[in-house]
Amino acid sequence: MLFLVLIVPVSAQQLETTSAERIRCASTTSTENSGFFDYILPVFEKKTGIRVDVIAVGTGAAIEIGKRGDADVVFVHAKEQELKAVKEGFFVYRRDVMYNDFVIVGPDNDPAHIKNVQSVSKAFKHIAENSSFFVSRGDKSGTHTKELTIWKIAGIKPRGYTWYLEVGQGMSKTQRIANEKRAYTLTDRGTWLTLKDKDNLEMMIVFEGDPVLFNQYGVMIVNPEKHPHVKYREARKFVDWLVSGEGQKAISSFKDKHGNQLFIPNAYR
Repeated sequence: MLFLVLIVPVSAQQLETTSAERIRCASTTSTENSGFFDYILPVFEKKTGIRVDVIAVGTGAAIEIGKRGDADVVFVHAKEQELKAVKEGFFVYRRDVMYNDFVIVGPDNDPAHIKNVQSVSKAFKHIAENSSFFVSRGDKSGTHTKELTIWKIAGIKPRGYTWYLEVGQGMSKTQRIANEKRAYTLTDRGTWLTLKDKDNLEMMIVFEGDPVLFNQYGVMIVNPEKHPHVKYREARKFVDWLVSGEGQKAISSFKDKHGNQLFIPNAYR
């Protein structure tokens, strides 16, 4: 029996268009854990036809992925590191997008008595002086970077103490470990609000409000001069949408089930 196979020719332009409709975004676990991408990416895809595939890791790892050219765009929260990487030529077109803040969560009985201290550095000092357990992400993420900055301000080097636990995990697992250990940890508010009920966490926010805990998120495109395969045009559309009125409105409308706004847009502050 003879079978005829019909081959429909596909032009190089068609293949290029299909390929160009997906970009890779290396981002932090907080944007993934909070459900942020699940909320805003369908809006962007419907608007542009461009699909964004997210690689959710710590900020440090996300920046390294971008430096290697294994992503088209990076969306993270360690502004000093981001600006350094831009200056070194690894990224271009960096923009502020949104912010929230970090908080210290811990046991409801607050064994280190940090609820009413005047600054986050004093809160960390109280934790150290009381040898209260503290769980660190220890993964070079944006949250870990902020934590190390606070220890430095406090004049304390916590590594090596039995009360200081480095787990090398993302925020979700770190929160769960802190909950099991009846320990303190530093987390971003968005991840905390999203997961505290879902993970049945028995902790509470015990310190917040210090300006040091400000948590800026930024986005930047991998430099196509270093990595010619980068889909700069599509990545630029993503960045421009995030900082546009429409994108900022979408960010503003993202809330948890209790109506708490998880990120505050600030591209045009």
